[in-house]
Amino acid sequence: MPVTALNASAAAPANGETLLEFPDNRLLIDLCGEHDRNIAILEDRIGVQILRRGNRLSVMGDGDARARAAEVLRALYQRLESGKGLENGDIDRELRMGSALRETGPQAGDQTEMFGEGPNGRIEIRTRRKVVEPRTEAQKAYVRALFEHELAFGIGPAGTGKTYLAVAVGVSMFLGGHVDKIILSRPAVEAGERLGFLPGDAKEKVDPYMQPLYDALNDFLPQKQVQKMIEEKIIEIAPLAFMRGRTLSHAFIVLDEAQNATSMQMKMFLTRLGEGSRMVVTGDRTQIDLPRGVPSGLIEAERLLAAVPKISFSRFTSRDVVRHPLVAAIVEAYDADARARERLEDPD
Repeated sequence: MPVTALNASAAAPANGETLLEFPDNRLLIDLCGEHDRNIAILEDRIGVQILRRGNRLSVMGDGDARARAAEVLRALYQRLESGKGLENGDIDRELRMGSALRETGPQAGDQTEMFGEGPNGRIEIRTRRKVVEPRTEAQKAYVRALFEHELAFGIGPAGTGKTYLAVAVGVSMFLGGHVDKIILSRPAVEAGERLGFLPGDAKEKVDPYMQPLYDALNDFLPQKQVQKMIEEKIIEIAPLAFMRGRTLSHAFIVLDEAQNATSMQMKMFLTRLGEGSRMVVTGDRTQIDLPRGVPSGLIEAERLLAAVPKISFSRFTSRDVVRHPLVAAIVEAYDADARARERLEDPD
């Protein structure tokens, strides 16, 4: 009878050490990672020391830190026992959400038939190339909103997974037969630079602006399949201006970098929503590249639509940044500076 990580033995001697025993040495090697890199991540993030002794891991540190490290190690080992891989993102997700994942199961009324509900209530977005799991509570709520609402907004700083998760959900819904096509759009606005004349046809001129969307798609679908779907117009990647005059039915539609849409463009885009479609609008209010004096359509839409039923607004902060840890620190530094400037301008 196999022994799962939840049954791994643990003891807490008086000398501040917790011993965890794992029966499968092969899985233990995967748990530790190449050159024990996974162990190093846990030591750094939790503030403990972890030593390997045969098929045991010795966790040393203060009591709360040891208990947390043991919980994370058991959960990651259980993930490996279930046949899943272990990447840095999985470790990060367990560190951020571990106990909440185990305490939260499917809720009454959840549309769980539209997405994968993994062990312990984990949300899994299944695509051809990988299974994507939210890594923060805000991301988890956002993914639920994408499946459960016809119009959803994701607003927050760079690196919080707004667009990546939206594209993943779009691919998952297409593969599940819930929509017939995927439409990805961005305003073609230069980010504070004058790029001048770009050679080539219309597609070649706008592709540089759309590259982040191509990158996301290639993470979830084989590249040849992406190319074929684009040729057959099952996937459309186009500037926001190309949406005018269309009714987008039975499609999953994403507007990325929406802070750079004007008020008129935003209204035009939102009114493209057709029967059987889902629409997602993502943006960062702190990175507006519109000309001075031109209001952002995202900020206006947030104000006008906040009280409209069946429209979801998901908001992210620097705590939800899932890129390099320095990105979170950079976002927080800029946010702190903005708050300080506001206090100086309005001391009351």
